Amino acid sequence: MANLKSLAKDTAIYGLSSIVGRFLNYLLVPVYTMAMSAQSGGYGVVTNIYAWVALLLVLLTFGMETGFFRFANKEEEDPRRVYSTTLLAVGGVSVVFLLLGLAFLPLVAGWLGYGEHPWYVGMMMIVVAMDALQSIPFAYLRYRRKPLRFAALKLLFIALNIALNLVYYVAMDGDDVFFAFLFNLVCTSTVMLCMMPELRAAFPLVLDRAQLCRMVGYCLPLLVLGIAGILNQVADKIIFPYVYPETKGDAAVQLGIYGAASKIAMIMAMLTQAFRYAYEPFVFGKSRDKDNRTMYAQAMKYFIIFTLLAFLAVMFYMDVLKYLIGRGYWEGLDVVPIVMAAEIFMGVYFNLSFWYKLNDETRWGAVFSLAGCAVLVAVNIIGVPHYGYMACAWGGFAGYGTAMLLSYIVGRKRYPIPYDLRSIALYMVLAAALYAAGMLVPIDHVALRLAWRTLLLAVFVLVVVRRDLPALGQTIARRLRPNRKNI
Repeated sequence: MANLKSLAKDTAIYGLSSIVGRFLNYLLVPVYTMAMSAQSGGYGVVTNIYAWVALLLVLLTFGMETGFFRFANKEEEDPRRVYSTTLLAVGGVSVVFLLLGLAFLPLVAGWLGYGEHPWYVGMMMIVVAMDALQSIPFAYLRYRRKPLRFAALKLLFIALNIALNLVYYVAMDGDDVFFAFLFNLVCTSTVMLCMMPELRAAFPLVLDRAQLCRMVGYCLPLLVLGIAGILNQVADKIIFPYVYPETKGDAAVQLGIYGAASKIAMIMAMLTQAFRYAYEPFVFGKSRDKDNRTMYAQAMKYFIIFTLLAFLAVMFYMDVLKYLIGRGYWEGLDVVPIVMAAEIFMGVYFNLSFWYKLNDETRWGAVFSLAGCAVLVAVNIIGVPHYGYMACAWGGFAGYGTAMLLSYIVGRKRYPIPYDLRSIALYMVLAAALYAAGMLVPIDHVALRLAWRTLLLAVFVLVVVRRDLPALGQTIARRLRPNRKNI
């Protein structure tokens, strides 16, 4: 019982800090989009550079965070030596990257399109190098079961970053994109100073070359999977400035509009992440049950119901949610339903991934992610010159859709799961019909329009409650009873 309570507490702290952190970071979207006009292109610069940061962070950590957990938990390995080797390896790569990046900063900044502002790139090089290094001490804190310190450091960064941005962009009415990067650098450096006890450690730091070779061999497939996964999220924002025609206008302006509008769709990502935190431990915990495949099928159905409800809620209340971004970015709101649909595909793909994770066939995850990434990149390269940022939205839709379908098709043969396709189809058709009714019925008055859409949303909820909610409650109750007996 004590172990279960400890696990529950740790899970709650990690989960809450992650969800709260993402929500608080989300508050910077209205700050930036209201301070930086759409036509200035400032938010487009933020969107593009942070996309590069996300990709570089995966490259600089090269799967060693997961490798640390794998090797630190091996009986024949010394956890302190594993931590030491991992920290020095990632730290060494980060230092080399930073030295080379700063040495060739004018060249790199020019290639990225920021030749006139090289320190936009320079500051984020320093940030990504520190973030990569910090990922290992953060992993060590999780290994040592110190969730409070982990959460405190994560939330310190977010709270300080929000405070500095509010002072400059709101209280001082500033609009210079330079300070967005400067504040990130200040906050990352502050966390680095607070993390000195973990960086110095209470034991000698030694690089075990033999151990490092074994870890790199384990981590390289994870690196491929990580690159494919992050490219599915940021490739469109990286590619856009290179393929958008100059004759159509400023690429940074258009990318900023797309990036800001897409952030509204990220409400879906936060909601689905909350669902995943609740369901993922439950599903894996039932992996040894005889009827586990039925459990996975039910998890998929309820996940889709949950995301369809979130989709309808966001779209039906767009008249309110659009105020999360500046008025100058509203012209990009047409991408929101497409990006949200892509997020649903990504969530379904995540649920489908259980079969190859449980079978230890994670290579399939790399195959599916790379295929989806290839489709996304192709749609962007072909479509952006003609359709602008709408092609970015459809690229994500097609890319995640491809990965989802491939995982389903291969999974049917290698690990068949009896998904309730009839119920899933019913809810998808119902959601589509309600969405059409909410969007196509012409109601000019905002209050009346919101009332009509609220009624439609209530219809969806009522169908779920009448049709599936009792079954969900019975399933959870039935599966919790044996656990109580065991305890």
